[in-house]
Amino acid sequence: MTDKFIAIEGISRRYGQAPAIFENLWLAMARGEFVCVIGHSGCGKTTILNILAGLDSASAGTVIMDGREVAGPSLERGVVFQGHALMPWLTVEQNIAFAVRSRHPDWSRAQVSEHGARFIEMVGLSAAAAKKPAELSGGMKQRVGIARAFAVEPKMLLLDEPFGALDALTRGVIQDELLAICAATRQTVFMITHDVDEAILLADRIFLMSNGPRARIAEIVVNTMARDRVREHIHHDPQFYRLRNHLVDFLVRRSKDYQAGTGAPAAPRVVRPGLHDEPL
Repeated sequence: MTDKFIAIEGISRRYGQAPAIFENLWLAMARGEFVCVIGHSGCGKTTILNILAGLDSASAGTVIMDGREVAGPSLERGVVFQGHALMPWLTVEQNIAFAVRSRHPDWSRAQVSEHGARFIEMVGLSAAAAKKPAELSGGMKQRVGIARAFAVEPKMLLLDEPFGALDALTRGVIQDELLAICAATRQTVFMITHDVDEAILLADRIFLMSNGPRARIAEIVVNTMARDRVREHIHHDPQFYRLRNHLVDFLVRRSKDYQAGTGAPAAPRVVRPGLHDEPL
């Protein structure tokens, strides 16, 4: 990849004398790319995200973003966690204003309010702007978290299974909103998910991790479906089922083979299973 907006160069993470959770990870992302990471629990997905966010550090290797080494938290990287992490004593508007002021401390109250309102509207919560988190549903809280992350206008958005606790209907609605926002802003996104269908809908590429310990990127799956995917229609495309079957087969069968070291290539292979001639 020539446009390496994000470059993860040989990172490993271990605690004490225990085997590394993952080791010798190399991957790159282009600016404006949406990447999903899938793997079984314990392979270090969230740890990788935390290292990208600057909330944790690698035991070895380096992470570069936009030409600079990641060496701690920064407003250049917005994070949406599994929990909404909202301040319960503040309203929706005030939660987002708090984030905006951290990015623009010299802005007036009116500027902060106007800027925040744009992102509240973007996630469909203008009518709930004066409500506190206790008055919101789980899906609405996650929308606030997404709006807050976008409001600081980060260079990269990091999502740690943000929809995992939501019901299927709410999850689908927010997925659609996220797709629309990312299309409008060309946001670079690194997302962890266990949902195969979600990855196919959202991602340009899907990184498949082998089982831990000593996990690594085993395969890089290129999403060959057109980028203007619509949730209601993707299952009509034959590529969808080829992609889905490939991902499920990896999780059920091949991830164990990679962990055991049988049939594992020296570097992750790049596959396009949505195409007719791509073998498993």
